[in-house]
Amino acid sequence: MGAMEILIVWENLDIMRYILKNHQSDEEVLLYLNPEQEKDKTKFLDKETGVELELIEKISLLEWLANKYKEFGATLEIVTDKSQEGSQFCKGFGGIGGILRYRVDFQSLEFEEDAGEFYDDLY
Repeated sequence: MGAMEILIVWENLDIMRYILKNHQSDEEVLLYLNPEQEKDKTKFLDKETGVELELIEKISLLEWLANKYKEFGATLEIVTDKSQEGSQFCKGFGGIGGILRYRVDFQSLEFEEDAGEFYDDLY
C-alpha cells in the first residue's frame, strides 16, 4: 500500500507514459511526456551513446493510472476543468495530484538525477 490515499487526475490529462529499451545495455527507460516533449526526438535517444531506444510500451498516463490505481491501494477521482475548483486544480497542479494517507518526509527520499528535467519541461 502506497502513501497516496486518493489520486486526483484531470479527465483530459495529455501525458503519455513510455517504456523504452536500450538494446546495447538492456536497460529500460520510463518517460512521461506531454505533446510538446514528444516532438523532441532526442528524448528517444540514449544520452550517453546516442543509440535510438526501442519503444516497448506507449499508453496514456490517465489510462495507465485507471488500470493500476488499485494496486497501490488508492482510490481514483477524475475531475473536470469545467468548474471553478476543477479549473484551479488543473492550473495549480498540472492536472494530477492526490491526498496522502500519512505524512511523507520528501527530503529524506532519494530522487533520480533526471527527474527534475521532466518537471522543468512542463512549464
